[in-house]
Amino acid sequence: MRCPYCTATDTRVVDSRLGDNGDAVRRRRECQQCGERFSTLEQPVLQLPRVIKSDGRRERFDEEKLRRGVDRALEKRPVDSGIVAAALNRLMRKFAHGGEREVLAKQIGREVMEELRELDEVAYVRFASVYRNFQDLEAFSDEVERLKETLSDNNKVQLSLFVNSRD
Repeated sequence: MRCPYCTATDTRVVDSRLGDNGDAVRRRRECQQCGERFSTLEQPVLQLPRVIKSDGRRERFDEEKLRRGVDRALEKRPVDSGIVAAALNRLMRKFAHGGEREVLAKQIGREVMEELRELDEVAYVRFASVYRNFQDLEAFSDEVERLKETLSDNNKVQLSLFVNSRD
């Protein structure tokens, strides 16, 4: 590792710690020539599939585009940034380890919607409105009703588990 201060290549690791919930390693380094200390962050390089757009074009997977879409949906919502980062990491791992060389943009959208459904209902509906390209208020209302049904079904299951545990 080259020293950012004097550009010498002789540096040594002083300390190593896990960072980003175990998805990276932070290293504290010291330059043997000038004595300055600096930090580095080691992260795995994921082999992400190419994205097939709806018009048939193919482009590289853009992690920043994914992050912007999720951030836009969660804008001004009370969701902890650590939880959002974990969700983005899950999505990236899912696409990197899926084994596919190419993935449909629609599949990416569906996976993002599933993550957002777990994080925040409003963010889910915001993302769905753009992803599904709602043309009118009726389509928007239908999606909200579907979300309500899903949430009430989940609550019924949780409530029945809770009630049965008292018996």
